[in-house]
Amino acid sequence: MIYDVKLRIAYKYASPAVGGRHLACLLPLNDVDQTVQSASLLIQPAPTERLDRLDFFGNQVTEFSFRAPHDGVRLTLQARVSRSAPPPAIAASARMADLPQLLKQCRDVGSQSPLHCLSASLRVPLDPALTRFARAQVQPGHSVADTVLAVGQALHDHMEFDAAATTVDTPAAEAFAQARGVCQDFSHIMIAGLRGIGIPAGYVSGFLRTQPPPGKLRLEGADAMHAWVRAWCGPALGWLEFDPTNACYCGQDHIVVARGRDYADVAPIKGTMRISGSQKSSQAVDVIPVAG
Repeated sequence: MIYDVKLRIAYKYASPAVGGRHLACLLPLNDVDQTVQSASLLIQPAPTERLDRLDFFGNQVTEFSFRAPHDGVRLTLQARVSRSAPPPAIAASARMADLPQLLKQCRDVGSQSPLHCLSASLRVPLDPALTRFARAQVQPGHSVADTVLAVGQALHDHMEFDAAATTVDTPAAEAFAQARGVCQDFSHIMIAGLRGIGIPAGYVSGFLRTQPPPGKLRLEGADAMHAWVRAWCGPALGWLEFDPTNACYCGQDHIVVARGRDYADVAPIKGTMRISGSQKSSQAVDVIPVAG
């Protein structure tokens, strides 16, 4: 499937900001099952400095800064992406009983190494309650892929999607305790649970094509940035991506932007600036299929 993706993010400041330095992680990835045919990121006003580069995990990131006072920032992403996502070959997954030894044998410390996603990270501390929840889903003879599916499905059954229940800074354990949250919460909870039972797990940010209700027209800007989970299932299968918010393996409607250990590695935009007063932000996303 080929998609045209457009993202608009705008920040409006109550008073001019100075000395702004930011890092954006918005450009889609070129990957085995995904080809970026074209992509551009327009930043307004034009930054004083800009650097487009790859980070440690191979994600496309854009560093930019402003020296002059400015009353807001607007970012516009336009991309055409070809996405194919065949069903995962879960039969190739390692068994849970074999996973500890396979990880001991792993000597790779490159960007795709499972060792980076095995222990606690900045936004995903290990938590006893989340570990107990994940361990309760493990059945004798289960493969790693079986366990990932079981944990993801159980989490989907436990949680209710509620955009007003959490903020970007809500801890995973708090969202789990109240059983409400958004895709970031679903993903952080699942990652913590999987790591707690010894399965390397990481965070994926991207775009999700959404369908309007039957009989309704698609609303411009109504699609969304999304997050899901990747789990390492042994050297034969490798990384398996699962969307706990929707209880499904990730398919051709999931467009990958970045992969990391948790949200802190792949936040769409972050940075610092000198400012007094408040700021407002808005975001609109369109994911439009243009060919099969």
